[in-house]
Amino acid sequence: MKALWQQTRSFPPAARLLMANQFAINLAFYMLMPYLAAHLAGELGLAAWAVGLVLGVRNFSQQGMFLIGGTLADRLGYKAPIMAGCLLRTVGFGLLGWVDNLPALIAASAATGFAGALFNPAVRAYLAAEANERRVDAFATFNVYYQAGMFLGPLVGLALLAADFRLVCTVAAAIFTVLTLLQWRALPTRRGAATGGQDSVLAQWRTVVGNRPFLLFAAAMIGSYVLTFQVYLALPLAASDALGTKATAVTSGLFVVSAGVAVVGQLRLTAWTKRQWNPHEALVRGLVIMGLAFLPLAVMPSDAPWGVGAALVAAVALLATGSAMVYPFEMDTVVMLSGNHLVATHYGLYNTVSGLGITLGNLATGALWDFAERHDALWLTWTALAATGLACAASIAALARNGQLAVRQQQPATT
Repeated sequence: MKALWQQTRSFPPAARLLMANQFAINLAFYMLMPYLAAHLAGELGLAAWAVGLVLGVRNFSQQGMFLIGGTLADRLGYKAPIMAGCLLRTVGFGLLGWVDNLPALIAASAATGFAGALFNPAVRAYLAAEANERRVDAFATFNVYYQAGMFLGPLVGLALLAADFRLVCTVAAAIFTVLTLLQWRALPTRRGAATGGQDSVLAQWRTVVGNRPFLLFAAAMIGSYVLTFQVYLALPLAASDALGTKATAVTSGLFVVSAGVAVVGQLRLTAWTKRQWNPHEALVRGLVIMGLAFLPLAVMPSDAPWGVGAALVAAVALLATGSAMVYPFEMDTVVMLSGNHLVATHYGLYNTVSGLGITLGNLATGALWDFAERHDALWLTWTALAATGLACAASIAALARNGQLAVRQQQPATT
């Protein structure tokens, strides 16, 4: 904790505020979202299709609108989208607790998702601008706050849920209200070194889409997001199959392990990795670790419940370690490949590409799981996921070898 505090204090005040904001954003988000489906189906009595629609609208309005959010951040500066996103999430979370008809719930869910699309690219671009040459360290520290909020959020939400779901929503909305006011008063107005304010939106998009090294990097990293998401999909399915009624407790423990690795080990791991390898080598090795995380499950017999439990813990710990190794260098690489031009728009498109990849990857993983389960060959799923990580690592290594990941000189947007 002392090391985290010292590292945090080494950054400018605006960067420190962004880190604290991200902790509060994740705290409020994860104190509500894990329990929303149960509220919709239970207290409100919505059909399963309606619950899926409400949740799907939130995901689509965030993943599908990241490019819009990043574009606005480069045109208007970073502060306005961050404030607007927090204010919009205040409204969305408040409505989710107090409305009970489907159209209003869909509107609230859409507002909640679009809010994330507004502030996520802006926050990362702002942090990169503030940190300058210390971007890797800044994103490592940022990730500690990110993971800490994600870890504490469900615990706080569970405690408030004992009283009422409306209380959960009200407290979450209040947190975003405070964040909006705090950023209005304390967050300086900031633009990137080069922005798209003088260019048309289409010119901004042509610049980003025409950045071939960036697009190749984004495509190569898709698999890493698919692997990370298995904490929500394949790993809980494995826990349910092997452990039955104990699966819920084990799954909760997996989230604790995942967040704990990042909170406790992120700064040390990043410092050690920087000493050992250059950024591209760190990315490759981190992706290899993420892929190898699934091998313990591939070799563990499914009829050994506690063996599967131990393999699940090992998988999550390795996956979190690899992800923590990758994240700061990944975020820094996006900035380098942007040439420090239209950084938020690049982050927006990057998030959209990864979100689409997660959707398609989950469909493929789910289909493979069903096939493997029917044929009593779950090792196929774990082997395929391991191969995905290794393929990502090989792709990054090939891009680096061909000079595609070299620092890009700033390029003006075409009109």
